[in-house]
Amino acid sequence: MELAYVVVIILLSLGMYTIITKKNLIKIVMGFTILESSLILLLILVSYKPGGAAPILDKPYEIVVDPIPQALALTAIVIGASVTAVMLAVVIKIYKRYGTLNVDELRKLRG
Repeated sequence: MELAYVVVIILLSLGMYTIITKKNLIKIVMGFTILESSLILLLILVSYKPGGAAPILDKPYEIVVDPIPQALALTAIVIGASVTAVMLAVVIKIYKRYGTLNVDELRKLRG
């Protein structure tokens, strides 16, 4: 179980590193996607209980799993896919207008 949290920390760090250090807009979008994936994995890990069952009311259970973080993770997946699609559409528009995806060159062209 601790290994899964280490994976979350590594993915979170990798996403943040990519967002902060890379100059290509496509790589920055990929960093956002990696960061989002780590947060979804964290939501799923928080709600996991070994031996837990779904909270169905017609049967008695000793250990139940909270379904709300799982529902939030599904919602985050849908929203994340939509946001990624919008970010990529904006990147395509920027490339068509300026002919580059380098952030430094875009700053020079804009200002």
